[in-house]
Amino acid sequence: MLKPEFLLLDEPTSALDRSVQATVIELLRALQRRHDLTYLFISHDLAVVRALADTVLVMKEGRVVEQGETDALFRAPREAYTCELIRAAFLDQNAA
Repeated sequence: MLKPEFLLLDEPTSALDRSVQATVIELLRALQRRHDLTYLFISHDLAVVRALADTVLVMKEGRVVEQGETDALFRAPREAYTCELIRAAFLDQNAA
């Protein structure tokens, strides 16, 4: 059986409802701990990114515009584009 050290995950939770996403995130975390995996997790869903990532890279038009530790980046983004993404992603949650 293959035992990769690195996995590329491109939108692995995009077609799933939130409860199934939570299950997948917990499974990915468990596999990461158990097998010491590194993930490159590509997603447009910032709630999932925030839940899973240790470090975030924000890209615009194919270029990295900001990177940093997840909590710090979400708490105090430096770039206007990152601010816009975060504001838009969590707009519905703040209105509720």
